[in-house]
Amino acid sequence: MTIDSNVILEVKNLNVEFTTEDGIVHAVNNVSYKVQRGKTLAIVGESGSGKSVSSLAVMGLLTSANSKITGEVFFNGNELVGADPEEVRKLRGNEMAMIFQDPLSALHPYYTIGDQLVEAVQVHNKVKDSEARLKVVEMLTKVGIPSVEQRMDQYPHQLSGGMRQRVMIAMALINGPELLIADEPTTALDVTVQAQILDLLRELQKEFGTAIVLITHDLGVVADLADEVLVMYGGSAVEHAPVREIFYTPQMPYTWGLLASIPQISAKKEQLDPIPGSPPSLLNLPTGCVFAPRCTFKNQVADDACASKFPDLLAVSPDHEARCHLTESQRNTIRSERKIGRLQP
Repeated sequence: MTIDSNVILEVKNLNVEFTTEDGIVHAVNNVSYKVQRGKTLAIVGESGSGKSVSSLAVMGLLTSANSKITGEVFFNGNELVGADPEEVRKLRGNEMAMIFQDPLSALHPYYTIGDQLVEAVQVHNKVKDSEARLKVVEMLTKVGIPSVEQRMDQYPHQLSGGMRQRVMIAMALINGPELLIADEPTTALDVTVQAQILDLLRELQKEFGTAIVLITHDLGVVADLADEVLVMYGGSAVEHAPVREIFYTPQMPYTWGLLASIPQISAKKEQLDPIPGSPPSLLNLPTGCVFAPRCTFKNQVADDACASKFPDLLAVSPDHEARCHLTESQRNTIRSERKIGRLQP
């Protein structure tokens, strides 16, 4: 395999399945992507699209007996799928780290903030308590925690949601990882704190050169932070492109639906255009295109292909891929008539 030195993470044909009493859950299906050093890839989609599970697989956090992972995950050129769990654990928190959706659940309720961060340092570095504590003070200061010495002696429940999220970011970055996976890092926060957290991630990325995989359903966050976007639906990648192309020239009806559901200050209409229906069950994915049951354009495709044939993820430009049976001409006509893809990131 030829290794591109600019690529920190490469995921190839990743599949994740869970065996349950009801059957096999096809959580991630043949997903591939690359993350460049110092850049941000946003993975977007509704709940149940497979975006969080794919990243848990990358981090080696799916270890239960009922999960099956196939495909390849290369981090700095080293294959992680099937690797020694202890070797992956050494990488986790040191060279790659993750910010979880709910910091109150991710932080241990019985230990102070300071104790947890000191432990995060000492797990990967042979340093004295005093040295580790100095590093913790420095990182908490970087992420904007006021009265650091006082906060270090507090427990997670004594901090606000925004403060806890900052602590999680500090914990993730304290060992200088090359890759950071942020799973819905602003979901439970008000808009003011959300903006502060995004600014913080941007500043820290600039300072440390960290690559970021941002998992979110919020396209406003994507426009603000991402360089590339991977759109997932029903466990599959349905579109992948630079962020400007996703906003200006989206090629897949599901992406169109996501864009149409964004409130716009300039919009004259009073109502948004939600995507009809609900996401598919990963236990029983539809035959053909996974989005077909909710797609308003499937009748324009010849031979009812949307209901019978799973579309390939094909290149529509040098850096843009989409999974759709509509022809390029049909997509361009629909986008023009419905004024899709004119949002400015």
